[in-house]
Amino acid sequence: MSKVWAAYNRLLESQPLLTKALTSFTGFTLGDILAQCFVEKDGKPYDINRTIRLGSFGLLLHGTTGHYFYGFLDSKLPGTKPVTVATKVAIDQTIWNPIFGIMFFGYLNLVEGKSFQEYKDKLNADLATAVMGSWAVWVPAHTVNFAFIPPSQRLLYINSIQIGYNIFLSFLGNKEVVKDDKKEL
Repeated sequence: MSKVWAAYNRLLESQPLLTKALTSFTGFTLGDILAQCFVEKDGKPYDINRTIRLGSFGLLLHGTTGHYFYGFLDSKLPGTKPVTVATKVAIDQTIWNPIFGIMFFGYLNLVEGKSFQEYKDKLNADLATAVMGSWAVWVPAHTVNFAFIPPSQRLLYINSIQIGYNIFLSFLGNKEVVKDDKKEL
């Protein structure tokens, strides 16, 4: 196991963006597999295309934007003092979290070939749920993250937790919008 960890760290140092993108790909792929196989008991067969959509979101958007966002946040707010950690968590959850949700639902909408109206309906129905659901997981997780995790390891830490959170996102992202579910933003 120490050889795997050492190899991961070498890759993280030599190719941080690619390594973080691949780490996010793994987290989103595993989260969807777990959601489909063990959480959703709807009798539907396993949907490989859904897993590909979620995995590709991790690869193309989550890992890359997370690399730049958290790097920017660390450059502007260095350190681990409680006020710095609280500020980072507040920025993450009030600014980045809604942007992430908009990107997530937008990406799925795009790769599924849905209309802009369907995208707006999805945001109205599920963005608030995604943001508030995030608070329960990510406020405590990011408090630990910003206080104790080295910046280079942050996306790995996030993706470790993200696997469980992705079960929720996978379910929410693939939930059909019912007319009664729509809440105007």
